[in-house]
Amino acid sequence: MARNSDGAAGAENPGRLKQIALTYKMTRRVDSKVGLVVAGVGIVVFGVLLAIGFMIGHPVYAGILGFVLAFLAMAIVFGRRAERAAFGQMEGQPGAAAAVLDNVGRGWTTTPAVAMNRSQDVVHRAVGKAGIVLVGEGNPNRLRGLLAAEKKRMARTVADAPVHDIIVGDGEGQVPLKKLRTTLLKLPRVLPGAQVTAVNDRLRALGDLMSNMPVPKGPMPKGMRMPKGNGKGR
Repeated sequence: MARNSDGAAGAENPGRLKQIALTYKMTRRVDSKVGLVVAGVGIVVFGVLLAIGFMIGHPVYAGILGFVLAFLAMAIVFGRRAERAAFGQMEGQPGAAAAVLDNVGRGWTTTPAVAMNRSQDVVHRAVGKAGIVLVGEGNPNRLRGLLAAEKKRMARTVADAPVHDIIVGDGEGQVPLKKLRTTLLKLPRVLPGAQVTAVNDRLRALGDLMSNMPVPKGPMPKGMRMPKGNGKGR
């Protein structure tokens, strides 16, 4: 048992270190100063605490505290810069909003691509205690019609749940990708957990873009074309 535990811990630690190293490399490609900034923060925090320790006559205790706080500050700064770099790489990529929605946190259920048109403007859906949030990415003018059509489609099924719509972008009235998660979390929570489950069940029964596609089972016949209506938003 002891050997297995030691082996599991040994495998886990290299895995975490490798993940940190990969995150650092990815961040450094976008943010070349990340190493200097993180190291600078650590040195400043440790130096300030150590200086205070000498002033009060307890440099050892202050040094230990300074080391812990310096490590914490470095982790926070590195995490924020890594997150900013990740959003910078994702921005403008198809499906970026869906990736963010998948990581909003507990209490939210995400269904990507509930509606799409031929121009590949797409609407994703997230359901939580704030109600239903429809998130569109693509051309804002085309997305307005796509969002309205999706609201109309859901109206009879979930009339008792509030529906919010968000268009991801940097224009007026839009939400930048890096602020999408924060925007969802700031929405007022108005639905109890039981009602969230009921709304999810009803929407699941309604189906989504992928489940509603009339794709036959088995090998696709030669020369078969997708129906023209599939590329249009509902």
